[in-house]
Amino acid sequence: MASPTIAANAYANLAKLVEGGGIGPKPDAGGPSFGAVLKDALGSVMDAGKKSDAQSVALASGKANVMDVVTAVAETDVAVSTLVSVRDRVIQSYEDILRMPI
Repeated sequence: MASPTIAANAYANLAKLVEGGGIGPKPDAGGPSFGAVLKDALGSVMDAGKKSDAQSVALASGKANVMDVVTAVAETDVAVSTLVSVRDRVIQSYEDILRMPI
């Protein structure tokens, strides 16, 4: 189950990259590097996983609502699925570049 907030944030981040003219290195560009964007994306997935784990532990101790746990787990699932999709697309693009004739 995709959260509208997560989807909106993903599209907003993608729009920032597209408006900035892409991801490639530019000496005069003041935006973040591809490595920084990737690090932020991995950090957000890790944060979602930690939140999900914390909610699960809280449910086991009787301090959390089941709906909160389900929401946290679903958000983590969406974040991981998005990350895997992006990874697959990056690998596919790299392989396409390698197959280009010189």
